[in-house]
Amino acid sequence: MPTYAYACTSCGHKFDAVQSFADDALTVCPECGGQLRKQYGSIGVTFNGSGFYRTDSRAKSGGSSDASTSSKTESTTSAKPAAASTPASS
Repeated sequence: MPTYAYACTSCGHKFDAVQSFADDALTVCPECGGQLRKQYGSIGVTFNGSGFYRTDSRAKSGGSSDASTSSKTESTTSAKPAAASTPASS
């Protein structure tokens, strides 16, 4: 069940409450009886890696999907050592 943070608008009392999604939000401060307001903060979840952005699954515009494979082929062919230009003498 999620934990919600509340703060009183009258006395400033802050507290957390564990509630179900189906439960109504709290409205009365347990300290002074004033009006409560839900507090919203940053969440502790971070999404890393590929697949979390709109553009990750899209094909490149104006190009084909073979463009990435051709660049891999070029890089492997250019990594071959050059042939010796002079024969080794003994």
